[in-house]
Formats: sequence, structure tokens, C-alpha cells
Amino acid sequence: MRLRKEPAIQVKSPEQIERMYAAGQVVARTLTALREAVRPGVSTGDLDVIAEREIRSAGAVPSFLGYFGYPASICTSVNEQVVHGIPSKAQVLQAGDVISIDCGAILDGWHGDSAISVGVGEIDPADQALLDVCEAAMWAGITQAVGGQRLGDISHAVERSVRDAGAYGLIREYTGHGIGTEMHMEPAVRNYGPPGQGPRLRPGMALAIEPMITLGGRHVAELDDGWTVVSVDGSRAAHFEHTVAITPDGPWVLTARDEEKDQNSNHPERVRLTLREPAVSAADGGPDAG
Repeated sequence: MRLRKEPAIQVKSPEQIERMYAAGQVVARTLTALREAVRPGVSTGDLDVIAEREIRSAGAVPSFLGYFGYPASICTSVNEQVVHGIPSKAQVLQAGDVISIDCGAILDGWHGDSAISVGVGEIDPADQALLDVCEAAMWAGITQAVGGQRLGDISHAVERSVRDAGAYGLIREYTGHGIGTEMHMEPAVRNYGPPGQGPRLRPGMALAIEPMITLGGRHVAELDDGWTVVSVDGSRAAHFEHTVAITPDGPWVLTARDEEKDQNSNHPERVRLTLREPAVSAADGGPDAG
């Protein structure tokens, strides 16, 4: 009989999680600046310039730039583009558009990764509902990022949140991931599946939890640029992501943005996660399982 071995997952010390928090806050501040810059007439290329300036001014390096040849510091996916859209001066935002912005930064060797979806000016109520459902699904997954739970509990919570909200397309081909000294690490964090399966979660693990949904079907295709992923039926998409550390006190959202404190005021469980403060640094070093 052949036993299936679970993937090795990097486990960080409390001090290393603190350093990830510092990287996560670079990403948080960058996304705040980008959210404020989104308006009709701004190009996605303009947003990329802002992102690189913000990241480098913090003493960090863009995670995405040059990653497997990717040519920009952020991903900007507009309307039917789901993920990995390449910024361009030629792509100018119009009122009513929806844009997803994915951002990563490396600070002192540690990664932060987060994504938001934003309406450009006034948007259709159905598009706003799409954004709200996707963000709520991300938070549903985050609340399951607790020591002793299984990885599948996160996946199941994301899927159930989306399914309970309506007939949205839940993307399966792209997933969340482990994160730490590399941007993409074990394990893959699916956005669907049964609970109670997969590796057991333990303090020191860090995960990027990132649902992607559409207003239509779940099927996607990659464009000829080798990066941009679009919905096959042309329906609009949303993408939200946070980097989350599993700690003895529960999930710590390392990339939480300040404005989320007010946005989540009606969701006490989200506010608790968002407002968590760094602990006193532990001794340097820590075990790496992967």
C-alpha cells in the first residue's frame, strides 16, 4: 500500500511572521494608494507606475515584476479579465468599469500578497453585488484559518459563501497558496471542496486566500499574451485576496488595510482579525517545514 504524503508547508517563527506583517503593510499601503487613484480616464499603466513607486519608496521590491517574465509590478484585470491582466497605458478606465488589482511586495526576503476589486465611478448594482460576494467569501475562508482546522475547511467556507449568495461562477483553475520566503509555496488553497480534508493547519503557517468569481459561468481562458485570464462567456469578474498568518490567537490578516476597520464595522469577526496588533517579537529563527 502506498501512503500519500502531504506537501511540506513552511512554518514560521513569531518573529518571522512579524517580518511578513511588515511586507504585508507595504502591500496594504500600496493598494490604498491605488484604490484612491482609480477613476475614469486613468490608465492601468498609470496605476502600475504608482504601485512601483509606492513599493520601492518603502524599501521593498515588487514581487510580480520579472516573475516568470511578467512585465509589470501589479496585475490589473478589467471587467471580463479575471486575473493576471497586464497594465498598459493604452487601457484607460471608463466609468462603470470594474478593476481587480493584485499586488505583491518583498521586504527583507519576506512576501506579502493581496488583491482588491474596485468599481470605476458609479457601477451597476449587479457589479457591486459581485464585488461584495467575492469579498465576503474571502472573509469566510479567513475565519477558518485556525490552528487545528483542515485546509479544506477554508476551501469549503469560501465555496459555501459564494453558493449561498447566488448563481455566481466560482473559478477553479486558479487558487490561493502558501506564502513566506517565496510568493507561491505549498499548499494550494482551493476555493471549493469538502470540509475536513487536507493538511492540518498549525500556528506559523501563512496562506494567501483569494476567491475569484464571475457574474456568469466559471470557465476561463488565457489570452495570447500568456498571462491575462478572461471569462469565456465575457461576464465580469471579481478577485479579492489577503495574506493570513495562523497564530495561537487565531488568524492574523497581515495585509489588512486601514479602511477595512470602518468597512467591516458591522462584522465583528472581521474587525477582530483586521485590528490584530503585532505581538512582541520572539527569538530570531524558526523551523521551516518546506
